[in-house]
Amino acid sequence: MGLRARQAFYASTCLVIAGGSVLFAPVTAFGADSLDGIWRSQGYGYVFNFQGSALKAFEVTRTTCVPGFTATRFATAGPDREVTFTTTDRDVFFVRPGGDAAHRTLHFDGSASDMRIDRLPRLPPVCDHPTPDTPLDNFEVFTQTWAENYISFDLKHVNWDSIVSLNRAKVAPGMPAAQLYDLLEAMIKPFGDAHTFIYAPKLKRRFRGIRPGTDRVVNELAGKGGFDKFQESGMRKLFAITNKAYLHGPLRKFCNEQIEYGHIGGDTGYLRIVSFSRYSKQGGFATGSIALQSALDEIFSGSALKALVIDVRINFGGDDPYGLEIASRLATGDYIAYAKQARLDPVDHDQWTERDQSIVRPSSRPGFRGPVVELTGPLTISAGETFTQALMGRMPRVIRIGENTQGVFSDVLGRRLPNGWRFALPNEVYLTPEEKAFDGTGIPPDIEVPVFTTADVAAGRDPPLARALQLLAGE
Repeated sequence: MGLRARQAFYASTCLVIAGGSVLFAPVTAFGADSLDGIWRSQGYGYVFNFQGSALKAFEVTRTTCVPGFTATRFATAGPDREVTFTTTDRDVFFVRPGGDAAHRTLHFDGSASDMRIDRLPRLPPVCDHPTPDTPLDNFEVFTQTWAENYISFDLKHVNWDSIVSLNRAKVAPGMPAAQLYDLLEAMIKPFGDAHTFIYAPKLKRRFRGIRPGTDRVVNELAGKGGFDKFQESGMRKLFAITNKAYLHGPLRKFCNEQIEYGHIGGDTGYLRIVSFSRYSKQGGFATGSIALQSALDEIFSGSALKALVIDVRINFGGDDPYGLEIASRLATGDYIAYAKQARLDPVDHDQWTERDQSIVRPSSRPGFRGPVVELTGPLTISAGETFTQALMGRMPRVIRIGENTQGVFSDVLGRRLPNGWRFALPNEVYLTPEEKAFDGTGIPPDIEVPVFTTADVAAGRDPPLARALQLLAGE
């Protein structure tokens, strides 16, 4: 599925589609059609069983098979979709029109790319008997999924086979769950990858990776409370520094308080994007998109702006298409935001799926075409980074000030273990038109200015924003 880790929700009785139409009532009966049967994704490790109004997914490697999500088919209409499904995790995806009896294309709401599927004559033999729940089998699902999908073994200079061999010898038949959790966490923690996690509900244990040294601000303001406490209160302390020092009047809040807008002086706009998710209290990508369109119309209508500062220094990600929409309000011409591709071959790390390009096209709705400065930092994560990448082709150029972003771009490939635990890893890369990726290092600034240092926070200073204003003033 390759969905980004986000709080996605869709109402169980209606579906909002392009153009604002609302279709009610899940479809409960369908005759056999061309979708019925077994399909396998190109990359992503999925096998799908379509049967009338129901779908069942399997998460498959060469040696394991774990039942995944199920989904229910809904009535739908529109030029971009043939049929639509809502999953048990409340995500929405649809089958695009076209294709043939052996090849089709899926699209998950909130993703900037498609997933291609090919028909199989039957379930793979490995799915004849789902992988059982034993310590060694859970270890096998975890390690094999990483082996076949993770994108950064070479980047991290890691020999995964050696790590697996070393740790497999530690797995015993009666191994306590807590010890197995510790083992799996220890295997991936050194990668420092913010798109990796493990969640064991019954143990009340959760691990999320992070690039070493980039969580300093979180630790200083939230301590053991981690990212959750930082999001509740810590980041607001940092926002307050900027608000007090530079902004004229209170910020206006949009999209469930995930977007804030105000002015620095009379003609410089300040757009703070806290995340690219949870844009609507009703939940769901489509309702969030409507909220975003309305917010951008209001922000850019009637403002005699001469310059714009966009602040994504604290942004934990979300849905890429929201970033593309904002980029379209700033664009002066068509350009490539990025091209996505996923690992394709379970063994060969150099085999990739077909590239999906995302194009930024100028919107006909209200926007801003003048000078833009973007503030970035190590807590610019995931969709915050793909948004940053989507601005790189804009003319006139968007100047980045601050520090490197976190360095994680892929949608998160979520997986289950037979024991009920969840884990995730990145399986895609985002390429510039010059075929450069920024995984690991993040996107660098044009002008480097330290972000939220201990001394600046204590003194109530915001040097990156001060430098942005100097640049826009021509200094």
